[in-house]
Amino acid sequence: MTPSEFTEGVARLRAIPLFSSLSDDALRRVASVACELEVPAGHVLIQPDLEGSGIFVLEEGTAVVELPGEDVVCGPGEFVGELALLAEGVRHSARVRASTPLRCLAINRCDFAELLEDEPRIAVAMLPVLAHRLAETDRMLGKR
Repeated sequence: MTPSEFTEGVARLRAIPLFSSLSDDALRRVASVACELEVPAGHVLIQPDLEGSGIFVLEEGTAVVELPGEDVVCGPGEFVGELALLAEGVRHSARVRASTPLRCLAINRCDFAELLEDEPRIAVAMLPVLAHRLAETDRMLGKR
């Protein structure tokens, strides 16, 4: 990666809410471990009941989280796959499928754990999203 590509990558990361509060050095670290992934519509990113291997941060396009009884659409700036990474032994609870062509960043389990250890602000930025997702899950379960 050239210096200008690296600088562009840091600027793109800063635009993502999950990473927006990080220093340039921390963003460079994220850029060094994140792999850009482009997938066609219909591609499955996450299968239910499997152990998490990484987190996906959406940059362009949309993905659908297929939950029993209701689907949730995620778009640019959102992330999926985090729950199975945050606690040992937790498996994915839903299928996540690209509903449009998708460009995202993929960060593997080990690198993500190190990022959280070095940059706890990432975990703090995740908390409101996780709380919202938990409340939404409770709402959906209450409909049954």
